[in-house]
Amino acid sequence: MSKYSLLPQQLLYEGTLTKENFFAPDLASETQILRTHCPDYFQSLLDGSIDGKAQRKIGFPWSAQLIERERTIGQGTIDNTLFAIEYGCSLNIAGGTHHAFYDRGEGFCMLNDIMLAAHHALDHSGITRILVVDLDVHQGNGTAAMAADDSRIFTFSMHGEKNYPYLKESSDLDLPLPDYIEDKTYLRLLNETLDELFEKVQPELVFFQSGVDVLESDKLGRMGLTLHGCKDRDIAVISRCYDRAIPLVINMGGGYSPDIKTIIEAHANTFRVCMNYYQ
Repeated sequence: MSKYSLLPQQLLYEGTLTKENFFAPDLASETQILRTHCPDYFQSLLDGSIDGKAQRKIGFPWSAQLIERERTIGQGTIDNTLFAIEYGCSLNIAGGTHHAFYDRGEGFCMLNDIMLAAHHALDHSGITRILVVDLDVHQGNGTAAMAADDSRIFTFSMHGEKNYPYLKESSDLDLPLPDYIEDKTYLRLLNETLDELFEKVQPELVFFQSGVDVLESDKLGRMGLTLHGCKDRDIAVISRCYDRAIPLVINMGGGYSPDIKTIIEAHANTFRVCMNYYQ
C-alpha cells in the first residue's frame, strides 16, 4: 500500500520526525518465528507449498517477496519492543498483523508480529505482564487465540461487532461496538475501560494496535469516528502509558478510506501525539 511510503515522507516533510528517528529492520529469524508459529505452516510459507485454500483465506497469492515482507514487519515490531523498553515508546509504520494464527493466516496477515514481539519480550527482557490494546475496527482474533493460554499476555479488543472476522475468538476482554458509533460514545467507553484495565493488569509493556479503519470515511470500517476522535483515541492510550512509564509499542494496523490523505493524516496524528509526550 502507498501509505507505507507516504507516511514517513509526510512525517519528515512536516518535521515531526527526522531521518535519525527511523530504522530498517532485518528479517525475523526462523528461531524467532518458530517460537510463535507452527513449523509446518512456516515451512509452507518459505517454500510456497501452502495450498490454494489457505492462500485464499489469507487474501494474497503466495510470493517470496510477500513472505520477506512479513518477516521484515515481524522483526520491525521486535525491534520496536526493544526500543520501547529503552526509550519509552516506538512505532512501526506497518505491523499489526493480528489475524495470523499459530498455524494459519487470515485477513491479509501471515505472521503475527505482536505475538512474535510479545514472546521475545517475555523470553529475553524480563517482562512478565503484557497488555495488548487492539483498537483496529476488526477483532484481533489471531492474537486472542494465540495468547489464550498465556496468563502473562492480556488481550483487549474493541471492535465492530458486525465486522470481520464474523466468527470471533475470545480475547481476555472484548468490547464489541455497534455500527457507526460516534466520537463521544466511543471515547467514553474506551476511557472507562482503559482505567479499569491498567489498574487490573498492571502491565509492564503495552502493545497498541492503532488501526485507523475506525474513521467514518473508511470504506470497510462502518464506524463513525472523526479524525479528531481518532486522535483522542490515541491520546487515551499513549497518555496512560506515558504517565505510568510503561513501555509502549504501536503498530499502525488497518485504514481503508478512499482518500489516501485521510489515512496519512490519521496515522500521522499517532506519531504527532507520541512526539508531544516523548520528545
